Amino acid sequence: MDFGGGDEIRFERTGSAGIVTLTRPKALNAVTHKMVGALSRALEAWQADRDVALVVVKAEGRAFSAGGDILHIYEAGRAGSPPVDFFADEYRLNAQIARFPKPYVSLIDGIVMGGGVGISFHGSHRVMTENAQFAMPEVGIGFFPDVGGSHLLPDLGGYFGMYLALTGNRIRYGDALWSGLATHTIAADGQIGLVERLCETGEPEAVLRGFFHPAKRETDRETLEAIALHFSRQSLAEIIESLEADTSEFAAKTLATLRLRSPTSLAVAFRQIRAGLTMSMDDCMRMEFRILNRMLAGRDFYEGIRAAIIDKGSTPVWQPARLADVDPAEIDRYFQTLGDRELAL
Repeated sequence: MDFGGGDEIRFERTGSAGIVTLTRPKALNAVTHKMVGALSRALEAWQADRDVALVVVKAEGRAFSAGGDILHIYEAGRAGSPPVDFFADEYRLNAQIARFPKPYVSLIDGIVMGGGVGISFHGSHRVMTENAQFAMPEVGIGFFPDVGGSHLLPDLGGYFGMYLALTGNRIRYGDALWSGLATHTIAADGQIGLVERLCETGEPEAVLRGFFHPAKRETDRETLEAIALHFSRQSLAEIIESLEADTSEFAAKTLATLRLRSPTSLAVAFRQIRAGLTMSMDDCMRMEFRILNRMLAGRDFYEGIRAAIIDKGSTPVWQPARLADVDPAEIDRYFQTLGDRELAL
């Protein structure tokens, strides 16, 4: 089936299922504009097709999807034409997945980050194997947890979502299941059988129960209590103060992580996650599009990508360099309306 994705994404109809396969394994299935458009068109067609009972999204290679194509974004932005249209279409797709009326089963075996999260975690069934690793590490490159992070992360219990947004730390399938990010966990060697059964029956609930593989929480109770204690604070400054007053190894390690992140990104992400708690998915995507436009016109995002990808492993020089020097009025500006450039959904 050809929805215009070229060799980057494949679409098949098998039995009751529409199957989507990400086919850029060498690029860790980084999401491109072409993939976004093709998936959106497929979902539109399959939503109207009575013979399609559910959609399954999976990937080739060792990653589900390690994010967006950030090198392309860097180069386009540096050339003076940041790819705002790509993000607009990506955010529209994230919202489209969230309201898709049929079961949408994401089968995650390997790394899932950034743009990969956006095309998997807004669906009804998020299935992870023991090989899965989840992260929203955007604050580490001077960006923010977008693609619906403001809708997804605030709902996690014990302020776990705020912790993930501000640290960018990776978690495995047990923590994902415990926190509610994943709806099901299965053994990696059960994937082929699972897809076959889904195609045969079109009934994800019963099939997933049969393949369920229990996963223990990886983070211990003491650490979860520390996360809830520190990351429930009413301001970013209070989170830092709370961690500084704690002599534990967890607090020291977490502080060290936060001090590597872009102070501007931390301030934006904190406010974004707090705001998202009471917002609809569509409103979250509009908010994120406002933030995005300011990020693409700013400095830290390009500096973060330079340090991580262009001059691999070098230390980014953030401006401002310290949280104390972040101007609250500047952060307000990230959330202001775009007027006639608002995201149309």
